[in-house]
Amino acid sequence: MITLKNINKTYYTEATSLHVLKGIDLQIDKGEYVAIMGASGSGKSTLLNILGILDNYDLGDYYLNNKLIRDLSEKQAAAYRNEMIGFVFQSFNLINFKNALENVALPLYYKQISRKKRNIIAMEYLDKMGLRDWAFHLPNEMSGGQKQRVAIARAIISQPQILLADEPTGALDSVTTVDVMKVISDLNTSGLTTIVVTHEKSVADEARSIIHLKDGLIERIEKRAF
Repeated sequence: MITLKNINKTYYTEATSLHVLKGIDLQIDKGEYVAIMGASGSGKSTLLNILGILDNYDLGDYYLNNKLIRDLSEKQAAAYRNEMIGFVFQSFNLINFKNALENVALPLYYKQISRKKRNIIAMEYLDKMGLRDWAFHLPNEMSGGQKQRVAIARAIISQPQILLADEPTGALDSVTTVDVMKVISDLNTSGLTTIVVTHEKSVADEARSIIHLKDGLIERIEKRAF
């Protein structure tokens, strides 16, 4: 599903340059559950942003479902993201003035689905997350765990093939972390290819493969048996 060959990325400023990824080779098959770990500055988030077509790379090849992802227009990149990829972030990225139902339904608005139909579907996804009773609450009326489950429902409502999660438990307490990671693990069990960036070993241990990054390179890949 995902093939990276010699991926390099450098960020430039007027004064200096920072070579963040230094030749990443990686294969992730459909249905895999992968965690990416590494110290701050190791390139984790940059790698995830490239996988999510949120950032470009300078050198190498990125194939997504055998399609070369390179030099896309913003419209083309957005189309791939909307069709293929769901995103979950540490900060939830919910729209504060929209309630849970409206937040979850938003991706369907961009697919030009009618308001009535998208609200029906969004309610179904909130129900799956155990949040039907919170559908009309604003984000500031919900706990961190509830907000993250709303964010996950929004990420998967378009039925993407890949879920990318960037520190999805970084703003949560330990008990809520367990609840949210069970939701993510269950999604992977249902067939959703899942890639999680995390600092937390307990979160990474949920995955079947852990990619350890160091100084922009893959230091090792740890395969886990369950």
